[in-house]
Amino acid sequence: MHLHILGICGTFMGGLALIARSAGHTVTGCDAGVYPPMSTQLEEQGIRLIEGFDATQLALKPDLFVVGNVVTRGNPLMEAILDQGLPYVSGPQWLGDHVLPGQHVLAVAGTHGKTTTSSMLAWILEHAGLAPNFLIGGVAPGLKVSARYQAANRHFVIEADEYDTAFFDKRSKFVHYRPRTAILNNLEYDHADIFPDLAAIETQFHHLVRTIPAQGLILRPAHSEALDRVLERGCWTPVQCFGPGGHWQAGSAGSATAFDVVVDDSAEPTGRVDWSLTGEHNRMNALAAIGAAVHVGIPLNEAIHALTAFEGVKRRMELRGKVRDIAVYDDFAHHPTAIATTLQGLRRQLGQGRILAVLEPRSNTMKLGAMAARLPASLEAADLVFCYGETHGKHALGWDPAKILAPLGQRATAHADLDKMVDDICQAARPGDTILVMSNGSFGGIHQKLLDKL
Repeated sequence: MHLHILGICGTFMGGLALIARSAGHTVTGCDAGVYPPMSTQLEEQGIRLIEGFDATQLALKPDLFVVGNVVTRGNPLMEAILDQGLPYVSGPQWLGDHVLPGQHVLAVAGTHGKTTTSSMLAWILEHAGLAPNFLIGGVAPGLKVSARYQAANRHFVIEADEYDTAFFDKRSKFVHYRPRTAILNNLEYDHADIFPDLAAIETQFHHLVRTIPAQGLILRPAHSEALDRVLERGCWTPVQCFGPGGHWQAGSAGSATAFDVVVDDSAEPTGRVDWSLTGEHNRMNALAAIGAAVHVGIPLNEAIHALTAFEGVKRRMELRGKVRDIAVYDDFAHHPTAIATTLQGLRRQLGQGRILAVLEPRSNTMKLGAMAARLPASLEAADLVFCYGETHGKHALGWDPAKILAPLGQRATAHADLDKMVDDICQAARPGDTILVMSNGSFGGIHQKLLDKL
């Protein structure tokens, strides 16, 4: 079958294209601004990429058009597909209908930590010799790719996003995955461009819970009022909790990175994870991944041992370089909770060392200002804060960063000129400092600009 994928360079749709190619299909695709690294991965697999969404692509005569959620009404190719009554389907539905049946699906859902936890879980299964299939929104060094599929392998780890499926299907993507093992990592308000409030997201999570079989397993944090409400609406599956007071717990340890794994509040830890990752959020991610791995038969000590060798995920506290004893890190954090936990983990690791936090509020939720009021508290652990936001054009913020960050006093400055901000950061930085760049986009290549300027 020939599939033509609209919006192919996004992480999910690009990964889906690689999976479809591995499943034996002919795959072509298009996107606006075909861009690496996904374009490079796709071209290396012999997948033809076309720039833009011109209606002339109908001449390819694919058997099916697979539509990503970046595609809207008014898109020339989509309008032509609709006008001619040609077959089309969303990416998540195609995956759910043609790839996931027969697989033991391990889905990782939640507002934060999906990519990291999915990568941890896939790494544990890989380390145990199960050679899992997976579709993840990032690349873990040990896995080397973000998507992989071999039909003979029976475990499929998927990052289960609550974002909507397509312009014609406003259910969350994860409703199509029908997992047997599900991690509900956390649940907060996000995606203000899609959901009016937290209750609307809880409804989508309720739909997900309805698809998990009674012989499956749900893993969730021990304390989450939002998830309490989700499960109170109906749950037909065994539930295990992780975190303080849960079945899986992180015990005390002697460093910012090591921690003991304790099962059911046992007097003795089962084992210790000693890795390079920092922060309580990563300990919670690890506990969830361990619980899911044990559910598919991985011995507990083997799961713990695998995580000791886990090297993290690109764009999650990734060291981009060090100049004059000034380190520049990149992190995907873009929600106040993720910003706070990332900074707190770094603070615990550094002790008294100065942290220069550099933030781009780029997600639709942040640009709309739905979370703006929470930013000062989330940045409290930083010594200096530099916030970038355009004041005009389609990417302009809908709020005033200088006004919002005023509670931080002289520690925080707002910038609309990226190059000027780079100059100011470099003037403020001194040996021993850590510059932490947080954005869910490329941020204009600021990481390399900082390293060059330093």
